[in-house]
Amino acid sequence: MGGGARELAGYLAALAGWMAALAAAVLPQWRQSSYAGDAIITAVGLHEGLWMSCAAQSTGQVQCRLHDSLLSLEVHIQTSRALMVISLLLGFFGIIVSVVGMKCTKVGEEDPVTKSRIAVAGGVLFLLSGLCTLAAVSLYATQVTHEFFRESTIPMNARYEFGSALFVGWGSSSLSLLGGSLLCCSWPAKERRAQQYHRQPQPSTAREYV
Repeated sequence: MGGGARELAGYLAALAGWMAALAAAVLPQWRQSSYAGDAIITAVGLHEGLWMSCAAQSTGQVQCRLHDSLLSLEVHIQTSRALMVISLLLGFFGIIVSVVGMKCTKVGEEDPVTKSRIAVAGGVLFLLSGLCTLAAVSLYATQVTHEFFRESTIPMNARYEFGSALFVGWGSSSLSLLGGSLLCCSWPAKERRAQQYHRQPQPSTAREYV
């Protein structure tokens, strides 16, 4: 795969990852009511996300309510919120920076080395964005797992389990990490050759005279 094609594939993967992260941050299905246990209640399905909680009736009616207070939220929700916002901001700047640095764009064609460095910077931003999304989703999933399996008087079918937004978040982080890695492979060839040249032992020019 050529350098331009690799950059384009990485950019498209990272862009898809950023859009999936945006969808995961907005979706209210970060955790959903569990249907485990003997007495299954299917009349109402409860969903909770970072910004709102929803109740879905069996008739198809859905009612959602935004979280009232930021300070009253649990720590893992506030942390996941912050990480997702940081992830989206890093991904947004990565989109802009990568467009400038990609070989298929006309911006900065007179200096290909600097252009490649900009593409690498965009890849690093996408990598950081993917790591933030991965941390946010994994932290939330860990809390859901802990609450589900801990000893409690709450019946099994009244607990929560993983929602679809968590799987969307894991997929988005994988795409962002993949795209960022491909963009980071755009390191200027001139500098790579220079680094290899400096690592090679230089031949001795001294001559011995008898």
